[in-house]
Amino acid sequence: MPRKIVVITDGDKIATRVVEQVARNVGGRAISLSGGNPTEVSCEEIVEAIKKAPHDPVLVMVDDCGAKGTGRGERILVELAHHPDIEILGVVAVASNTSGVRGVKPDISVTREGKIVNRAVDKDGHVCGGRIKGDTVDILNEIDIPLIVGVGDLGKMEDADHVKDGARITTIAVEEILKRSHFRD
Repeated sequence: MPRKIVVITDGDKIATRVVEQVARNVGGRAISLSGGNPTEVSCEEIVEAIKKAPHDPVLVMVDDCGAKGTGRGERILVELAHHPDIEILGVVAVASNTSGVRGVKPDISVTREGKIVNRAVDKDGHVCGGRIKGDTVDILNEIDIPLIVGVGDLGKMEDADHVKDGARITTIAVEEILKRSHFRD
């Protein structure tokens, strides 16, 4: 059985703390070594850590650190999407208002107020239009992902997603992926 993961397209120090909190909130496991700005470890190292996790869902971070074109985090995301031992349930696409990117159209987004909308949000979690603009999201246009959930900048969004308050917005995004993928059925 492939391991079931949720990918988050951010990995800086704040995002890593948020993803660790969200994993506790949803009863999952976070692969902390996948954090980094950019992601420093290889896909195979991440896969080995996923396989060692005691149970699913497993939350994995990928980050390009603003690299133009296809950066390290996006390459890892492609490798995970094609790995025979991994099933991506969905991706939390993080807005960073990066310039010079195509962006990706999310299936849904979570606003800084915790509302689920059928549009994109910006870095602060405000509804902004049709595409999530982030440094690690363009590749999502090229691969088959069952659900893309847009959010603002993890742990921030004008403090709406602060880890001290339980990382509420990112938790909602991950819970939507788990619900819509029928993970708990």
